[in-house]
Formats: sequence, structure tokens, C-alpha cells
Amino acid sequence: MIKKLYPLLGNRSILWLLLWVNVLGTAYGYYWYKWQLVDTPPRFWLFVPDSPTASLFFVFVLAALLMGRNWPLMEALAIVSLVKYGLWAVAMNLMVYFVSGQLDWIGLMLMASHFSMAVEGVLYAPFYRMKPWHLIVAAVFVLHNEMIDYVFMMMPRYHTLDLYMDQIGYFTFWLSIFSIAVGYYFGLRPSRFHLSLKRSR
Repeated sequence: MIKKLYPLLGNRSILWLLLWVNVLGTAYGYYWYKWQLVDTPPRFWLFVPDSPTASLFFVFVLAALLMGRNWPLMEALAIVSLVKYGLWAVAMNLMVYFVSGQLDWIGLMLMASHFSMAVEGVLYAPFYRMKPWHLIVAAVFVLHNEMIDYVFMMMPRYHTLDLYMDQIGYFTFWLSIFSIAVGYYFGLRPSRFHLSLKRSR
């Protein structure tokens, strides 16, 4: 059933639409982090805006596909980070609801947009041309980012959840492992579902 979507997903008009949606979402994501970046030492700036950086990787993937090319390193970084930070934001907003009993429309919007990030990263995996070293680089990136977040306390701010940082850090580590496994399963394993760029155009 899902395979019937691929002629649509590979359509250039859809690729252009997704490119602009992700460009705008990435820009808004960096804007959303601006107050935290003001308080962040410059050496950590690269590692603070997690979700917009993940969607930026996917912008590069889409741009390459539109040019009839692949950018395997960006593909590996995109699928791993989109799954990790997409699902992480959904989990954190659900946790805010369970802790506070409230979830406003912004929280619902964040859940929907971040879940969509995880989905798009996986949906486009048949077009990826990753190699093992690309996935290793992506794994190092997300795990290193995690150390910055939970050792140097640069994680995204959810003040409602301040008492649960140890548990969140533990959950995030295993979410990273899960995301790396997803990257392997959908983007690298020999028997994966595979589509050529020519068929996507």
C-alpha cells in the first residue's frame, strides 16, 4: 500500500513543495531557539537547535534529489536526526501534558510538525544511497550532540520537566540508538526497499 505513494513522493512538484515547507520550518525552528542561543556559549551554538538542524539536513537531501543527485552523508544525518528529534519532541510534549495536565495549541502544533519530520525522513529512505561510514558519522553526530545536551546541559528548555532531566537523558540515549537502527533498517540494509532516482522523476 505504502509503495503506491512513491510515484507521488518522487514527483518534482511534491519535492519542491516539501523543500519550501522544510526551509520555512527550519527558519522558524532557528528563530524559536533564539532566546536560548542568546544564553548559550558560542562554542555550543551548533548543538543547541536540534530539530531545525535535522530539517536542514533534509533540505539538503531534497535539493540534491531535485538536481537528480544524492548526498549520502546528508541522507544519513537526516534520517537519524529527523527520527530522533521528531519523536523526542512528541514524547516531551506528551510528558508536559502528563506532568502539568495541560497542552496548548503550540504543543499540539509542535507534536504534529515534529512527527511529520520523522515520517518524511523514513518515507524518502528508498531514494537514499548511504554507505556504512555515512551512518557511522550520523551516529557519532547524534550521540555527541546528546553529550553536549545532558553533560553540558544544553538541551532544549522545557521548564515543566526540569525535575526529570536524568530520566529524559536516559530516554534520549535509547532513542538515539533506536534512530540509528531505523537509519540502518530503512537506508542501508541490503534487502531494503530501493527506488532509483530515474523512477522518482
